[in-house]
This record gives sequence, structure tokens and C-alpha cells, in this order.
Amino acid sequence: MKVALQGRAQGRQRELYEAAGIEIVEGGCRTEDDMIELIGDADGAQVGIWPLTSRRVLEGCPNLKAVSRFGVGVDSIDHDAATELGVMVCNVPGSNTTEVADHAAALLLSVTRQVVEGVTNTRAGNWADNPRAMRFAPRMRRLTGHTVGIVGFGNIGRAFATRMRGFGVSRILAFDPYVRQLAGDLYGVEMVDFETLTREADYISIHSAATAESQYLFDAEAFNRMKPTAILINTARGPIVNEEALANALEAGEIEAAAVDVTEVEPLASSSRLLKLPNCYVTPHVAAMSSVFVAETAVMQAENVIFVLQGKKPHGLTNPDVVKTIAVLRHTDPGRWANVPDL
Repeated sequence: MKVALQGRAQGRQRELYEAAGIEIVEGGCRTEDDMIELIGDADGAQVGIWPLTSRRVLEGCPNLKAVSRFGVGVDSIDHDAATELGVMVCNVPGSNTTEVADHAAALLLSVTRQVVEGVTNTRAGNWADNPRAMRFAPRMRRLTGHTVGIVGFGNIGRAFATRMRGFGVSRILAFDPYVRQLAGDLYGVEMVDFETLTREADYISIHSAATAESQYLFDAEAFNRMKPTAILINTARGPIVNEEALANALEAGEIEAAAVDVTEVEPLASSSRLLKLPNCYVTPHVAAMSSVFVAETAVMQAENVIFVLQGKKPHGLTNPDVVKTIAVLRHTDPGRWANVPDL
């Protein structure tokens, strides 16, 4: 058995693969052709966000059985193609819940407490030498007594709700068409429709997956519905927010501010309008990062591939219908699944 790693083995990954008797090949990838060359005849692969693990890549790797993504999001992998070909798409659920929820709270506090402006002005010497330049204080706000809206009420959305309750907010609203009020009750959260949330929330934090349903969920119409004092936080996926509409809303004062860790295209171009707006904070897609996350995720990512090749259940399987495809293959032409134990 062989596994291809986009990049280098992290933490205990090499040790885990060696113990399982699995050969490792490593390399960097800039294009889909690089991906096909690296993975080639490998049985498993650890991939990142870019290049995309497209249908072309999957079709070009005839032995591939499992693709394991670093983190929770797997939108860079063609799920339809993987399911059709009999390739398991794996992630590491729960690995970055704490970090992303913390980062979303940190971004919200940075905006409401004007942290960046305070640090920047103090470092510039304005506190002592030019106090009149320190005009950010009137924009400082509190969380207590306000309404927080959460879009996407999965693990991270729920962790964020728990953090917000500690600040004494008056209400927590959540929109998630796949979650019932019973789940909201456990967290003191009122499940509402998207229109109600955008209309009534003072602070909105996005924690949903990037899907066809959620693409451009926040568009010009949504921003027009929001309060002029509303603040938007996005630590989920860039395409959920129409970036042009967001920049227009910030410039026109339709909403007060935004803080995002993700953008439609990454890395964000240095010429982006968002980087020129004083009421928009941008961090470089680092919400999930911490030393603990990196170490734990490395282990879980390797275990995903090892478990699949040993006929065991992976930590996260994001295309469960592939199990049916594999069952059909086993009874007709097992192909890539020949000589691999059944799950």
C-alpha cells in the first residue's frame, strides 16, 4: 500500500504509516497535473485546499481509495466524482471547533472594542503626543444586551453560541435549515429563518459549510436588510459572502463593519477593496490554527487513510453514499477496492 502526501509528513504521521506498513511519497503541488503525478498509483492521499482535487485528478489516480483533507472543510474535493468512482472523502471533524469559535469571538471583540485602532494609535505615539488623533473610542461597543445571530448551527456554531452566552447577550438567534429548535433549546438559542436573523441581529457570525445553497447567501439584498449598526463575522468560507456586495455595503454604511478570515479567492489580492476599508478587518485564513490543532489533525488525517485501507471506519466520511458504490464494485468489478477489507 502507498499513500501520497501533498507537502511533508507532520507530527506522528510518518510513524503511523510505517507502523501500518504503508509507503509514503511526498511532494508539493501547484497544478492538477502535479497532483496526478504525485498521487499516481497511490492507494490513499492527504490533500490540501489547492490545487483542487477535481474529477480529472480523481480519474487520473486509478488505485485511489481515500482522500483525507486537512481540517473540516472538503469543498476543494469533487464529491460527485469521488462518489461515482468509489473514493472515500475524509475529514477530521471537531479538530478545529475550539480554535474557529475562539477566532470568531476574537474578531467580534476586536471590532466592538476597536482593538486594532487602539494598538495602532498607541504604537504611533498618539496616546502621549497626539491624543486628538485617537478618535476611535466613540465607536467602541459592548456585547452585553445585544442580539447575536449565528448562520450554521453545527459544532462550531454551537461552540460560538456558548462563548456568546458568557458575555450576557440578550438573545442568540441561529439559522440552519437542517437543525430543529430542540437542538437550539440546549444552547439557549432561538432557531429562526434567514430573513429574521439578518433583520434582527446586531452581530452576525457565519459558521456554515460552502454549498450550492449557501453560495452568496449574503448578497446585496441581505446587507440591505441588516441594521446599519450590524457587524458581520465570517470564519467559514469566502463564497458564502458576495465580496463585492460586502464592500459596497461597508462603503455605503449599510452595515457598520465586518471581520473576515476567509475570502472568495485566496490568498486575497493586495488590491482588494476590502483591504482598503477601515471598517473591515481581514485575517489570512488562520482561524483554525493552533499548535494543538496541527498536532491532533495530523494524526487524525493519517488515521483516516490507514483506517480505510484496513477496512475500518474513518474519523469523518463526507460522501457516505460512496459506501453503496463500493458495495456494487465489490460484486462486479472491484477495481481499486480489490484486496482491501470491507468496511
